[in-house]
Amino acid sequence: MRPVWSRCAHTSQVDVQLNSTMRLISGTLRSTPLPWLPVLSNIEPPALRRKAAIDELVEKIVKHDSWPIQPDILNPSLLRLTSRKPLWLDLQPVDIKSRWRHNWKSAQVVNSHLVCDPTIRKPGRAYRLPSATMVSAEPFRTEQLGTLRCLQKEMATYRH
Repeated sequence: MRPVWSRCAHTSQVDVQLNSTMRLISGTLRSTPLPWLPVLSNIEPPALRRKAAIDELVEKIVKHDSWPIQPDILNPSLLRLTSRKPLWLDLQPVDIKSRWRHNWKSAQVVNSHLVCDPTIRKPGRAYRLPSATMVSAEPFRTEQLGTLRCLQKEMATYRH
């Protein structure tokens, strides 16, 4: 995702699509709590990836003194139109892995004790289990048990 979109009011709509994609990658159902999706799909959470993109852009701007945008970011003028979420208010770089660990430990997620460190890459696509095994094991891992009809509805959405 480009940094220009990271502070947009529409990022929640993008996050919905990213969550849907992570569900598809990990083979989980819609009832799976959102904090589990990045862990099960081996992808950093969208908010942290957006912050990393901004940090990378700001680092690139700071390194190039000749770029006309550098004074605008480092010393913003007071004669500008106000922005709801200006880029220059949060210029401190963030370590994604440590922030993700902190967020995981502070989140109230069912069975979060099963994963001590969410940043450790799990082997392969969803632990390399066959799709049928993942679908049958997923409700027990996240304690999101449903009826057979709900499972059939979920599977029908992924087939289309």
